[in-house]
Amino acid sequence: MAKLKGLTRLWKYLKVYRKNLFIGLFLTVIVSILSTLEPIILGWAITELTQNVMDMARGVEGAVINVGYVTWVLMVYWIRGMFTQVGMFGANVYFTRAVQDTVYDLRQDVIHRINHLPVKYFDNHAFGDILDRLTSDMESVSNAMQQTFSQLVNALIMGLFVLVGLFYLDWKIGWVVIGMIVVSAFIGRSIVNQSQTYFRNTADTLGEMNGYIQEQLTGFDVVKLYGREEQSAQEFEAIVDQLNKDGFRSGFTTGLMQPLLTGVTNLTYLAIAYIGAKQTILGALSVGNLQAVTQYVWRINQPIQVVTQLAPILQSASAATSRIFEILDEPMEDATVNAELPEAVEGSVTFDEVDFRYVEDRPLIEDLSIQVEPGEMIAIVGPTGAGKTTIINLLMRFYDVTEGSIQLEGRDIRDLDRRAYRENFGMVLQDAWLFSGTIKENLRFGNLEATDDDIVQAAKLANVDHFIRTLPGGYEMEMNEESSNISLGQKQLLTIARALLSDPKILILDEATSSVDTRLEQLIQKAMNTLMEGRTSFVIAHRLSTIQGADRILVMDQGRIIEQGNHEALLAQEGFYYNLYNSQFAQEE
Repeated sequence: MAKLKGLTRLWKYLKVYRKNLFIGLFLTVIVSILSTLEPIILGWAITELTQNVMDMARGVEGAVINVGYVTWVLMVYWIRGMFTQVGMFGANVYFTRAVQDTVYDLRQDVIHRINHLPVKYFDNHAFGDILDRLTSDMESVSNAMQQTFSQLVNALIMGLFVLVGLFYLDWKIGWVVIGMIVVSAFIGRSIVNQSQTYFRNTADTLGEMNGYIQEQLTGFDVVKLYGREEQSAQEFEAIVDQLNKDGFRSGFTTGLMQPLLTGVTNLTYLAIAYIGAKQTILGALSVGNLQAVTQYVWRINQPIQVVTQLAPILQSASAATSRIFEILDEPMEDATVNAELPEAVEGSVTFDEVDFRYVEDRPLIEDLSIQVEPGEMIAIVGPTGAGKTTIINLLMRFYDVTEGSIQLEGRDIRDLDRRAYRENFGMVLQDAWLFSGTIKENLRFGNLEATDDDIVQAAKLANVDHFIRTLPGGYEMEMNEESSNISLGQKQLLTIARALLSDPKILILDEATSSVDTRLEQLIQKAMNTLMEGRTSFVIAHRLSTIQGADRILVMDQGRIIEQGNHEALLAQEGFYYNLYNSQFAQEE
């Protein structure tokens, strides 16, 4: 009837449970047959009663009501009704089981895909929109399948059997009803095709709204700080206004279906009333069968009404399904494995003539070559936008190089299994991330096999054990959703302990002390020194005082290494680093 392409793709998931579907379908066929027989069985009793009453009124000798026959018909009618209800219950059970298992599999596939999408996808999509696809859109699909699947199947099968019954009783009326179905299908198809765009726009705008809300709530303190409440409210109002327009258009367009199809049905009733009355007068149609025809016309209208009522739900689900399958259609991170890492990774890293660009025509990293020896501490400094964080993204294979190669122990990292490769890394970032759960669970995230003693030892090395023990509950203290029940510096120490627990061969420290006070910086720096001992380390830092002990400092500007050497050598050159260091030292003084 309509272009509900998104829903048709669900068949790949639904057909896995075809056993339940076929049982439910079989029961639905039985129910439809029994329901189709209902008007005919009633027609037997009505015809018998009408004929006998008319004969008795005319004084026909021996005319009596055949109570035994009427009782038998009513008993058959009652038994039919009982089997109908049992069949409907069974069909609903099997259909519901198939639908819920299908939605379960769909959720699992989406989560699996999300976990294996490249970082680039998340950089280009708002978290709120992704969350909306995983929650609201998925729930819309689940509800639509649960509410509509059994009803649609029942309506279609019932309509088919009712048509058979109509042609059995009177073929002229059957063709009139066929005409009504064709006209109704044409009207429904036209309306749905027109409104589907509006439903998709509504789903997209809803995702945009959720993304905006998530962003504004996350940065609400900044909104308050700069007095942007009014502007934020206006921007939100603009999104809601668009959502209102799209919602009105989709609802209004779909709402036209009900009155139009009802009008077609009423015209059909008039035609059937005329034809049926004429056939009854001519004796071609009994009174009981006229009653059956009337009921059949009403029943053939029921599937049309069901489709009409379910159309908005189906269209919303179709738009939601399309958005969900957009995630499933995203290419996952390349899993090609052409080389194996040695059992003992020492931490040798090579950047060989690396070029990279986020946008095709905008080079960012050009002709970058570095040889890092095992255990060496490499500090990377430079102005904002120089490419420091991009180097880390390339090293972690969040993005792949455009040209050249990055090698670990002489193997091109693009030939290695991503998971096995990343197991050799530990990261401590400027934005310390902890999840809801106990402190112990957060630390064990670095090594799921770690014992409680291992966790305590790592915390001691990170200078955070004493702090943890002062908290209510100690290691069992629950972190809230934003981890706001401890300070930023304390979170940073916990992430260092977590990295220690993972025992990585290579460390990445991205401005880990840039947001804390000097005293806490010294504490964190001491923990970081413990963490870096004997490990290859890449340190991005704005505070140059924290990297003076680095084996080598890479000074970057516009994607190129413009200077490199240790702290003393770079100061002696009196170049970019010299000026950067002196300006920062003067600011600190």
